[in-house]
Formats: sequence, structure tokens, C-alpha cells
Amino acid sequence: QVQLVESGGGLVQAGGSLSLSCAASGRTFSKYNMDWFRQAPGKEREFVAAISRSGGWRFYANSVKGRFTISRDNAKNTVYLQMNSLKPEDTAVYYCAAEASVKMVPTTREVDYWGKGTLVTVSS
Repeated sequence: QVQLVESGGGLVQAGGSLSLSCAASGRTFSKYNMDWFRQAPGKEREFVAAISRSGGWRFYANSVKGRFTISRDNAKNTVYLQMNSLKPEDTAVYYCAAEASVKMVPTTREVDYWGKGTLVTVSS
């Protein structure tokens, strides 16, 4: 069992930056790929970024590539999402997820554990 708790959301102006964190409980954190998804009002939850168990590879949605950076610290059981050059269309609830899929880009179906989410609002 893995419990995930996100933090760091808030209100920021377009062009600004925010850093999200996701703290995981349990001793199996390093066995999972870790992901960030987001869900905007009235839209489906979508993939944002993924990082492998060891942090050796990372993958990003085209919409955030070059602006967002995912990282993890297995000693602290924490995954991060640094978001720069934020746009109003980045406004969403951001969810941390843990999965053991072999896919580089997981769908929501592959996720084993979800956090409750943290709201990011980008004003224009």
C-alpha cells in the first residue's frame, strides 16, 4: 500500500513558476514509476510527466515539454514537479500517481495509487 500526498499548489500569474511535491508513505516507493497527471474543469484527467524507478528516464507530455521538470528522491520518498513559464491553460488539479507499468506514457488505467490532488491556478 502506498499513500501519496501532494503539496505546493496555488495561484500564480502567467509566466511564473510553481514547484509541486508528492510525499509517499511505505517502503516500496522505489519500486514504482512516479507520474503527474492533471485534470482541468470539464476535461478528462491527462498525463503530464513520468519518471522511472531509478530516475534514469523521464517523459513529458508535449504540452509541458521544455517548461516542466519531474524529479524524485528515493531516500526521501518524494517526487517533484517544477513548473516554469506557466500558462493559463496549465490551470488544473495536479495528481501524483504511482504505477508499475512497462509503458513510457501510462494511462489512468495503469495507475496503482493516486494522491488527492493539489490545485494550480494560473491567471492571465
